[in-house]
Amino acid sequence: MREFIVEADGGSRGNPGPAGYGAVVSDASTGETLAEAAEYIGVATNNVAEYRGLLAGLTAAHALDPAARVHVRMDSKLVVEQMSGRWKIKHPDMKPLAAQASRILPPGQVTYEWIPRERNKHADRLANEAMDAGARGEQWEPSASTAEPATADEAAEVAAADARAADGIASAPGASAPSGSVPGGSVPGGSVPGGSVPGGSVPGADTPSTSTPGASAPSASAPGWSAGPDLGAPATFVLLRHGETPLTPHKRFSGSGGGDPSLSDVGREQARRVAAALARRGTIEHIIASPLARTRQTAGAVADVLGLEVSIDDGLRETDFGAWEGLTFGEVRERYPDDLNTWLADPEAHPTGGGESFAETATRIAATRDKLVAAHAGRTVLLVTHVTPIKTFVRLALGAPPESLFRMELSAASLSAVAYYADGNASVRLLNDTSHLRP
Repeated sequence: MREFIVEADGGSRGNPGPAGYGAVVSDASTGETLAEAAEYIGVATNNVAEYRGLLAGLTAAHALDPAARVHVRMDSKLVVEQMSGRWKIKHPDMKPLAAQASRILPPGQVTYEWIPRERNKHADRLANEAMDAGARGEQWEPSASTAEPATADEAAEVAAADARAADGIASAPGASAPSGSVPGGSVPGGSVPGGSVPGGSVPGADTPSTSTPGASAPSASAPGWSAGPDLGAPATFVLLRHGETPLTPHKRFSGSGGGDPSLSDVGREQARRVAAALARRGTIEHIIASPLARTRQTAGAVADVLGLEVSIDDGLRETDFGAWEGLTFGEVRERYPDDLNTWLADPEAHPTGGGESFAETATRIAATRDKLVAAHAGRTVLLVTHVTPIKTFVRLALGAPPESLFRMELSAASLSAVAYYADGNASVRLLNDTSHLRP
């Protein structure tokens, strides 16, 4: 029985935007290129273009030999996991494409493998050629050099990539925030009775997204956040703070003990932008959100683009700020000065009216972390949550004292990331990335 390798890719310049796909079929024994396909498909998303590339590759393999075994290699984690049956297919644009792909060859003849983008250069080049042709108003035509074998340099590069993949080594951003940055922006009203606020801000106060991010964004070539540790792939939590609500511009306390505000128009646009950024990175395998409306709405916007479902975990909810819910820091300072000073100085202290202390929040987040790390070992999971939970994940990963909560910047719709290894160690990979919100 013959064996083919199908490599496929798709791209969209805008997501959605002008899109195209490329696919190549090669002989598994000799590496000889047997067929190529590429097409400009008009305006579409990356995921749709990738599925169209898969369809083209499987169709070409079927035309060569309908009885052949086919091994599909793609750098789209989404397509590979969905076609392998490990992920559900939620997005209405992808369900019919996946169904069509499953009918081209019997399921037992086709296997799927995810590969890094650098090992999928042939199909990627064809997809870009198709998009370039579409931009000129032309149809893609194979060039004379299309089927030429790889050069020695190209072969060496692919071999090096294979070796890196075997060792579990991948690039990842490792930037951290400046030590002087603060979570959520400056404190409304300036200093407080009895002294200034440590670090200049209050965790949990809803703040606008105009603050400067504490770390630069990952480079465009980075395949994702996950990096290869010594003890196997870590569980990587990408921590997304929800988009703005009507309380955010006024810097009001917005926890889980008051109202449950929805995203504002600005917040919904932020959610769309972060969804597009996460789709470009392509590493998210699961989405888990806090039960509050603003996080569920932000997570839903991402899930619609990635074709994933959202799970809810109550452990990711924001701190309960008691009687301070909906108030600005200045209003709390005027009405409850003694309670506020105690709360700022003691992680065991509660906001006025009960609420939840920072120590109690830390206990809850640690338990949630341990549960999710055990359930998602080796995977990259998006956690859509709030200011205090995200800062607590970071604080615990760093082994930093409770007062460090006042010294981290965390903007609306920002991304942070922490990786958790099998030996119990953790690594903060990213903090307060807001590059996706810039024009």
